[in-house]
Amino acid sequence: MKLQFKTIFLSIFVGVLPVAVSASPEPLVFSHVVSPDTPKGKMATMFKTLVERTLGDKYTIVIRPNAEMMDDDDAIDAVARGKIHFAVPSVSKFQGYTDKLKIYDLPFLFPDHEAIERFQQGSAGQSLLTSMDAKGIRGIGYLYNGMKQLTANKPFHEPADLAGLSFRIMDSDVLEQQFRTIDAIPLPMAFADVYQGLATGLIQGQENTWSNIYSQKFYEHQPYIMESNHGVLDYMVITNARFWGNLSEEDLRHFEYALQMALEYGNSVSKAKAMNDRDEIRRMRDIELFKPTPSELRVWQDAMKPVWEAYEDEIGKDLIDAALAAGQTET
Repeated sequence: MKLQFKTIFLSIFVGVLPVAVSASPEPLVFSHVVSPDTPKGKMATMFKTLVERTLGDKYTIVIRPNAEMMDDDDAIDAVARGKIHFAVPSVSKFQGYTDKLKIYDLPFLFPDHEAIERFQQGSAGQSLLTSMDAKGIRGIGYLYNGMKQLTANKPFHEPADLAGLSFRIMDSDVLEQQFRTIDAIPLPMAFADVYQGLATGLIQGQENTWSNIYSQKFYEHQPYIMESNHGVLDYMVITNARFWGNLSEEDLRHFEYALQMALEYGNSVSKAKAMNDRDEIRRMRDIELFKPTPSELRVWQDAMKPVWEAYEDEIGKDLIDAALAAGQTET
């Protein structure tokens, strides 16, 4: 009887002991709009690999490429509201969240990408990463795409040659002003629609990086290209500010390391691709490439300089001065 009582008691006791349950890793959604084999896609994949290598018991990175979940505009809003965790939009996409990032759309502000990197790595560029914290968005790094070149379906050498032509732009009031300043007609258009717009003649010109011009075959309808390097098309890696701020010190260290390594890899791949794609375009026989002399380039710079003045108050003179300083090289 005692043995039976002990057996019943032990059965009840064991039944109320807490059972260890292996918690599933928290899924963190990383949305972007290109294929996995692009520099941006490869960066996201490496970030996932490195995060899961050290924090795989806590988190899993769910990459949603090719805008299969949402486009960049929706992704920015989703990050701000904490619906997704990571995205990599163009720096031109944030005008609804901060005026300061409009600095990257000012024409001829940066002479080359080395100047952009110096600016981004300095205190002014780093301050832009936290400029949207109040809106729920934390910038955590920059990804290279390249300098923009001007293309058209007719020969051009001076700003006046583009008067009356319609140019595709990203939805940016700075870029709109840039083309209106030289009497061209800016037309906001989604990136996915640009090739068709060029093919049908809806737009006669556009601005883009060497890699985008080559990979999207814009040159098929834009045989005239100016090596203008007049603007920058880079990306900002963003996350939800509250999510990032609530990470433990140890987890944050692992995330930051993974991001640093992923960005170094992505940037190196992107730079190599940009140089290769530029050289491929230069070798095309049907392309007329105009490389302006310093004096010819100055005509373009002077024509677009009023855009700086128009946005100085919104962006901040201190930021513009910091960008100009980054473009000055010691002799």
